[in-house]
Parts: sequence; C-alpha cells; structure tokens
Amino acid sequence: MLDPVMSRTGAVAYLEGTLAAPNASGLDRLCLVEAPLVPEVRLHLAQDAIVWWARMEAEAGAALAAPFWATAWPGGQAVARYILDCPMTVAGRRVLDVASGSGLVAIAAGLAGANAVTANDIDPYAVAAITLNAEANGVAVAACPGDVLDGDGGDADVVLAGDVFYSEAIAQRMWPFLHRAAARGAHVLVGDPGRGHLPRDRMRIVASYPAPAGGTWGEPQISRMNVFQLR
Repeated sequence: MLDPVMSRTGAVAYLEGTLAAPNASGLDRLCLVEAPLVPEVRLHLAQDAIVWWARMEAEAGAALAAPFWATAWPGGQAVARYILDCPMTVAGRRVLDVASGSGLVAIAAGLAGANAVTANDIDPYAVAAITLNAEANGVAVAACPGDVLDGDGGDADVVLAGDVFYSEAIAQRMWPFLHRAAARGAHVLVGDPGRGHLPRDRMRIVASYPAPAGGTWGEPQISRMNVFQLR
C-alpha cells in the first residue's frame, strides 16, 4: 500500500514503478509528453489527473493532496516559454522555482543556461516528479522539499513562480515572499492566466501568450497566459 506521507526516495520509486508497470495503459497512468507551449521540455504527466489522483488515494487508503505536479499548468508554461525565448533572464544566474510542481519552469531555466537551479515544492510526489523530469530532459535541478515562504528566496538571483495565486490562502503567503525576494534585489517573475487572487496592480506584464486549446484540469477555458514582473 502507498504511504500517504512518503519520503522523497519512496515517492521516486513509486512514480518509477507506475511508469514501468506493464498494465499501465488507461487513464490512471503517467506519460512522458511535451508541454503544449514548451515543446522543448518533456514531462511525466497524467493522462487524466483526476483519475490518477483517485488511483493514488485508492492505493494509499487515505486522502492525498491533489497531484498538481501531474499537470503542466498555464502560468508555469508561460514562464517557461518566456525564459526559453529570453535566456538572458536566467543565464549564468542562481534560480529558485517556488511551488515548482512538475519542475517545468526549473527545467526551462536549466535549458536556458542558469548557473544553478533549485526547484521547491512541499509535496514529496512533486519533488519526485521534478527529479524524474529533470533527468528526462538532461538538466541539473536541485529538488528541494519543504515550505520556504517565510523566507526571501535565499541567495537566488532570480525567483520564478508559475500559477501560485490559485487560492486566497496561498496568495496571502506567496505575495509577501515574492515581495521580500524582490526587495533584496532578486528578479521576480510570475506566470498567471488571470486568476482573481493575483495582485495585478503591483505587477506589470512582460509577456503574454495564447492558451493552448483544451484548457487545463479543473479550470474553465482560458485565453491568455501572462508573465508578470513585480513593479
């Protein structure tokens, strides 16, 4: 049975096992696929994230956090696209990708020439997915577990955040963190498709992309994916 509080090593082994399973042919599986807006990056994503979530909970025999890491979220795709189109943003710099999920943004930073990349997430399965996805793309990413939002991003020259304003509770913690990072001199970029909790008046748009057809799990159809810089 799957341990609902799994270590990073155990989570990596679990995800690797599901990829290797000979009968993993339905919607409750992961597939290595290109991110729609960022075909340069391949990720292990769920065929159907809701079905995948149900499978994990059934195996755990307990409620688990939503597998946000199993979907390429629009804000993350926008930041990743921007970084690959404008590699000077991260080239030669230390980068922190906060609430990294699948690791898409962190991997893009590595491909764009960042000197060191750290991808942070509180979910051990996300940390495992980041590890596997970085390996699949041949980039070095340090997957860092735990909650870093009481800090200021440490020594990161660039702090990246894709789709982090999805609820009021997380927004109330995320904004002060990003503001502290910017105040100490970090270059802060946020990807967002227009969520209501985004403090838009405190940011400016630096890039905008059309959303891929089909939308994203659990969301209404969106039309644009924007990249913001803190004012």
